[in-house]
Amino acid sequence: MAQFDAYENPAAAQREGFPFLVVLQSDQLDHHSTRLVMPLARLPRDPQGWPHRLAQPVHVKGERLYPAAHLCAPFPAKLLRTPVASLRHESAVFVDALDAVIAGV
Repeated sequence: MAQFDAYENPAAAQREGFPFLVVLQSDQLDHHSTRLVMPLARLPRDPQGWPHRLAQPVHVKGERLYPAAHLCAPFPAKLLRTPVASLRHESAVFVDALDAVIAGV
């Protein structure tokens, strides 16, 4: 399970709004049974008025999605099946969004 891999959200009830989860946790902590994940949000339109650090889109399977850094949480690794994409090339977007939540925008 690689850092910055995206997985389909296994919670069917949440999948409409948050179709994918991105693993943020370092590969060095793979021995834990959970992974720190950030949901990717499906929005009806671009987030007007949001701080830039929280409104940087990423693309998964051709869909424009937005990191929901304020909803990061531990998630059971066994529920994350097969990665649908690697977003390592977008790692700065996730780190920036998480930093905005922790340090402020």
